[in-house]
Amino acid sequence: MSASKTIKKIMLDRDISVKDLAEKLGCKPQVLSNKLYRDTFSYSDYVKIADLLGCDVKTIVRDTKVEYIND
Repeated sequence: MSASKTIKKIMLDRDISVKDLAEKLGCKPQVLSNKLYRDTFSYSDYVKIADLLGCDVKTIVRDTKVEYIND
C-alpha cells in the first residue's frame, strides 16, 4: 500500500480531515492535498504524519521477525 493510501485510510478511520491534519502539520490544506494526490511524501514526512495520527512506523525483518520502531 502506498504512503498516501495508508495515510488516507488512517485519516478516515480516525475521522480527521485534510484541513485538520494540515493544521497540525503547519501547512496549507492544498499543499497536503496535493501530496496525498501525488503520493510525494518523504520518509520523514511520513513518520511525522504517522506520529500526529497516533501511529508508529515499524520496520520488520522478514526472516527473524525482529521489529524496529522508527522515530
